[in-house]
Order: sequence, then structure tokens, then C-alpha cells
Amino acid sequence: MPPDPSHRDPMPSESTPPAAVHRLGPRWFWARRRLWEVGFWVAMTLFNGVANSITVLMDIHRVGLGFAAWEPAVWEWSSGLTILALVPLLVWFTRRFPLHWDTLGRHVPAHLLASVAFSLLHVVGMVALRKVAYTLQGGDYDFGSWPRELAYEYLKDVRSYALLVGIIESYRFIVRRLQGEASLLAAPDEGAPVEPLDRPARFLIRKLGREFLIAAPDIEWLQAAGNYVNLRVRGHDYPLRSTVGGIEERLDPARFVRIHRSYIVNLARVASIEPLDSGDARVHLHDATVLPCSRTYREALRARV
Repeated sequence: MPPDPSHRDPMPSESTPPAAVHRLGPRWFWARRRLWEVGFWVAMTLFNGVANSITVLMDIHRVGLGFAAWEPAVWEWSSGLTILALVPLLVWFTRRFPLHWDTLGRHVPAHLLASVAFSLLHVVGMVALRKVAYTLQGGDYDFGSWPRELAYEYLKDVRSYALLVGIIESYRFIVRRLQGEASLLAAPDEGAPVEPLDRPARFLIRKLGREFLIAAPDIEWLQAAGNYVNLRVRGHDYPLRSTVGGIEERLDPARFVRIHRSYIVNLARVASIEPLDSGDARVHLHDATVLPCSRTYREALRARV
């Protein structure tokens, strides 16, 4: 186990604002992060579609096969666009079943099943697009024997699935390192811990090779994100490897309260509670953030506030 973080040297002090360290990351990326993410997948689809269409057309001319020049483009773009449409589902699934060293044994079987579903959806989508394109050209597209072709396509799709998952997980790893990743303080190798480990007063943030501490009261709210819980601190998110239920048990109940199956809020940040006709509520924070509050937790929150 690592030594007591208070003995590390050098380390920013507990009062070091996380926002000051956050500026180490590229502002141009964080300001339009979602746009860059969508742009990456679109650009990759465009590049692969153009490059593969040209190479397949060159192979057809080299061998002398009797295909029209538009057909390779239909084959490649129908496949690429279908995969592009499946990326959001894959992002969601990998968030639900992330592949880390400590989750490989549990989540690999789920990913093997998901690769089969991915291949089926890919094949059905691209065949449908090809039939539409061939019909518009006055022809007819024949996929061939479905059992044989599905097996053939799966052998290709399982590699594509692994590549896409690898890209997604690698990207998330880099983002966590850039924005900072939170962890609970561990017991020191020698001596007693300086604070209770079952009710942490501070969290350790690792960011771009640096480490600093944030006090638990500085956490504004927490949100579940797959196998992580994002700690919201001064406008920035720091993912912590935990479940909402697991971290709820370790937070001070006099300061933090569960308001939703995916949210915990710092009571000191609550400005008002807005009841809804459905029985749920909206929790308005002092910084104008609005969080959902389900009816299950609404009365308990009202009593605490």
C-alpha cells in the first residue's frame, strides 16, 4: 500500500484549487470535448469509406471483374455508416461493462456476447442500405447464404469490435489522466493513518503526474458513471472507481444525502427544492446547477434541508 499521502514530497497543499491544476490540460479540447469526440468518429468513417472504396475499385479493375464503379462505394459506405450508427451503443455498453484489469474476468463474457449482437446489427444495417442503393440504381442486391455470410462477417466484425472498444477505453484512460482521477486514501505502510479510512475527510487526485488532495466538503455533488462515480469539485469532474452505494456509505451523512439512484448532493450546496407533479423534484444548487431528485428520496431530502 502507498505511504501516507501527507508525507509525499512535493505535493500541492490541500488548499490548492483543483481548477489551477486543471489548466494543465488543453483548453481547446475541454471547451468542445463532445464536438471533438463526434468529429473523430465521423472523420474516421469518412477516411475509411473513401480509402476502402478506392482500393476495392482498384482491385476490381486489376482483376477485371464486372462490377460498376459505384458498387464498391455502396459496399464500403453501407458498412461504415452502419458502424458509425452503432458507436453510441458501443460507448454506452463499454461504460456499463468497462474493461479494466480488475474487471476482465467478469466483463469479457459480456463483450463476447455483445460482439455477436454488434455483428448482427452491422450486417442487417449494411444489407438494408445496400438493397436500397441497388434498387435506386435499378438493380438487386444479393447477400448470399445468410448462415455462411453471417459467419464470414462475424470473423471480420469481432476484430472491428475489439478495435473500437480498444479506442474507446484508451481514450477514456487518457481523459482520466488529463482531467484527474480520484481515489480514496489508503493506509500507510507504517504507523496509524492520519484520518479515519472508513469516513474519508479528503480524496487523493492524480493528474498528469501530480497529486493533490481535495477536502470532502469541497465536493458539490456526485454522479454515477458506469463503474465510476464522478466527484464534482469547483466545476470539474474527477472519476472515482466506486459505485454510488459504495461511496455513499463512506461519506458523512450529516453533509451528503442521496437524492437519486445516480446522484448524491452536498447539503451545503442546496439552494432550493422544486417539487414536480410526478412526485419527483428538481434540486437547485447555489451555482445554478439543477439535479434530479426521485420521489424515493424526496421526503428524506426535504427533512434534511
